[in-house]
Amino acid sequence: MTEIINSIQKIAIEIKDAIKTKDTGKVETLNSSGDIQVKLDVISDEIVERHLLKTSSVIEIISEEKEDAMPANANGKYFVAYDPLDGSSLIDVNLSVGSIFGIYKGGYSGENIVAAVYVVYGPRVEMVVARDTVELFRLNEKTNEFEFVKELRLEEKGKILGPGGTQKHWYPYHKEMIDGFFKEGYRLRYSGGMVPDLHQILLKGGGLFAYPATSDKPKGKLRKLFEVFPFAYVYNKAGGLAVDGKNDLLDLDTDGYHDTTPCFFGSNYEIKRVLQIYGEKS
Repeated sequence: MTEIINSIQKIAIEIKDAIKTKDTGKVETLNSSGDIQVKLDVISDEIVERHLLKTSSVIEIISEEKEDAMPANANGKYFVAYDPLDGSSLIDVNLSVGSIFGIYKGGYSGENIVAAVYVVYGPRVEMVVARDTVELFRLNEKTNEFEFVKELRLEEKGKILGPGGTQKHWYPYHKEMIDGFFKEGYRLRYSGGMVPDLHQILLKGGGLFAYPATSDKPKGKLRKLFEVFPFAYVYNKAGGLAVDGKNDLLDLDTDGYHDTTPCFFGSNYEIKRVLQIYGEKS
């Protein structure tokens, strides 16, 4: 596991440099999830692939940018699913973006995830590693090394709300729930980037990030292996909860590499409200 995390540190430094210096334009292709790629998606994917394929403990990798998995090392024992540059559409307006890594043992599923790592490329480059605990590291650009900052824990209740999805496609009970949180005094914090938005909730101690089922995307938009399971693991280890509205996200089955699901991440107070509201609608 340490070997994989060391590889991710090297990956993060290379992607950070690419974000600062490479072309941010679009390419004429879609990724395997149907999103328009920017050039940095392709560059970042190549960086991750190059490092993980030569990491001896990795047996196989699958990227959000590719249709199929790639074999790595026959003697490895970990499967890695990753989103090389989540939120890349925000690059051209200079907002924070990130990379997400789910580390699995025995195959790709919620029950098989054993660690998760994500990186935020913002004014400072930060990396969060979730194993038994959730730890924050920050890149020292003078030494080019990640330094431990602190352990992260969610409080019982937060104050921040990140409601994803196009509002005109929300179901009425979902809109009513979100409006209810705002009436309680929750602050809107939503950039459209999953990594910075969930990172903010985690560092601020709690709140709710929601990307629900909508009338145009009844199975949600976010991908289980690359985005949902890794962040569910992070939030669970930080003392919070992660659900699809009814079930723990890590209990969900997968139908394919690019399977999606509705998802809610937060501290206990907010997620219990989600379960109550969605339970009443079942």
